[in-house]
Amino acid sequence: MDVASVMDIGRHALFVVVLVASPMLGLGLLVGLIIGILQAATSVNEMTLTFVPKLFAVGLGIAFFGPWMISTLIEFATGMFNRIPGIFF
Repeated sequence: MDVASVMDIGRHALFVVVLVASPMLGLGLLVGLIIGILQAATSVNEMTLTFVPKLFAVGLGIAFFGPWMISTLIEFATGMFNRIPGIFF
């Protein structure tokens, strides 16, 4: 296995990580921004007010994007397992 193959596998793995994590991070960022604006407008500084809606939004995101995330990870893992015979020969 040469350096180019290792770099290709690493780049593909990082791309899959970003692709799978981005919906949850985006939802958390969006909900946090909305709650932060509401807190700034109303001068209410309660820590649980930011945590609970983010937790709820990420939970809904996992329920909605979960099947796609699992299929993406399974596709990546299958591709990596199929590459194993080519590594040694």
